[in-house]
Amino acid sequence: MKRIYIIFMALFFTMCFNTVFAKKSYAHNPIIYADVPDMSMIRVGHNYYMSSTTMHMSPGVPIMKSEDLVNWHIVNYAYDTLANIDALNLADGKSAYGQGSWASSLRYHNGIYYVSTFSQTTGKTYVYSTKNIEKGPWKGCSFKPALHDNSLFFDDDGRVYMIYGNGQLRIIELNTDASGIKQGGINQILINNASAPAGPNVGLGAEGSQLFKVNGKYYLFNITWPRGGMRTVVIHRADKITGPYEGRLGLEDKGVAQGGLISTPKGKWYAYLFRDYTAVGRVPYLVPVHWENGWPVLGVNGKVPDELKNLPASKGLIPGIVASDDFSRHKGESALPLVWQWNHNPDNTLWSVTQRKGYLRLRTGQIVNNFLMARNTLTQRTIGPVCSGSTSIDISNMKEGDFAGLALLQAKYGLVGVKYGRGGKAIVMVNAESGNPIEVQSVPLNQKEVYLKAECDFRNHTDKAYFFYSLDGKSWKQIGTQLQMQYTIPQFMGYRFGLFNYATQLSGGYVDFDYFHINNRISLRK
Repeated sequence: MKRIYIIFMALFFTMCFNTVFAKKSYAHNPIIYADVPDMSMIRVGHNYYMSSTTMHMSPGVPIMKSEDLVNWHIVNYAYDTLANIDALNLADGKSAYGQGSWASSLRYHNGIYYVSTFSQTTGKTYVYSTKNIEKGPWKGCSFKPALHDNSLFFDDDGRVYMIYGNGQLRIIELNTDASGIKQGGINQILINNASAPAGPNVGLGAEGSQLFKVNGKYYLFNITWPRGGMRTVVIHRADKITGPYEGRLGLEDKGVAQGGLISTPKGKWYAYLFRDYTAVGRVPYLVPVHWENGWPVLGVNGKVPDELKNLPASKGLIPGIVASDDFSRHKGESALPLVWQWNHNPDNTLWSVTQRKGYLRLRTGQIVNNFLMARNTLTQRTIGPVCSGSTSIDISNMKEGDFAGLALLQAKYGLVGVKYGRGGKAIVMVNAESGNPIEVQSVPLNQKEVYLKAECDFRNHTDKAYFFYSLDGKSWKQIGTQLQMQYTIPQFMGYRFGLFNYATQLSGGYVDFDYFHINNRISLRK
């Protein structure tokens, strides 16, 4: 009996110890440690959907899905290409870095999903619609002008609007199918100075509009940035969609701002917002919301929590947001997984995953003088806090003047790859952190296959990257110098891994990438 008692007590204390000291399994901010800015979010039943900004990338306006607000995966894009113009095609010396399509607005109305966006590159506003948000097809329409940071809104009476602008916000009525501006419809100033609740010292005027209707009242969310301060959420409320609106400061903490409201099936409320997180990009946050006197109150005592104990832990961003790819396709398949985006519009005649089974082939088709003008660079996001990307390339069919390899893409980029010069082929590392590309190191190469790797360390905002090569895929050597990654406004995007091949002398050469592997670990460093 005494033995049974001792066993029972041991089990009891073990259970208590595990309960008290077990690792907590709940969500942490940022919800997605990667560049997913300008989110717009809806819930349909138990499923959440989110659109985001990827600007000059193609396909564009990614659609992501979650069942718990924490674990997301890409399920679709609103469009393959935005427009067939030189800037989006990287043609005639033009590019659309930092441009393309900006902040989108995702809505669900009468069984149809809608997503709107706009582009200063084309001067147009775009509306895409589908009955199946995960599989499409999408129907697209566009109209002028480009309505800045518009919020698409379907009201209960069947009328459709967009709220848009910067500082001074306007409302304009659309056709009932959102296909264009309604002739003779409402078109007026909504709020003359939407930044006012954040104080008089305005830097960035209120923008990023997102409008919601809760219990019969209209709530308008905006981001503003007072001079000398931080990015701030302002909220306006009205009884009628046309106003008058009363405003208040919604959140001022950590620079977490721009987004809106989402509710769970159980009636809990959150604000989805993003934060500038230096070189990795603009990362999504969730902030608890409760209601007081008809106003949404953001945060815990006005602060953004690091932990979200009412939401489940993240299962990681691989393979939902980024993923490895061995480029193997089943018979008849030629598409790429949704984690991939091309840097600008691709030339679909110059890439293939079927011409050589199990490989991505990139063929050169134009002569350029620098990496940023190279078409058909295939990209994926980097992720934090650390990550690595690696690949293997068969460089047998390069032509003199070609350069192919693995990139960390931003204005101040880094490259490791194979350059075919007059003296033959060499593994080179290029560092452009100064704003000008510098070939830091060159190693002669006398074999047809080479292995390349780049590692990113975003911990504590150190934003450092390192480049490696291997001749056998097992023993790695660091090459070149450390890249100090910097988030720059001209590209307005977090760093991305990129597979590239471009010609400086003769077109028609090609390389074959055997795989791309992404990992959330890097080599041990001091």
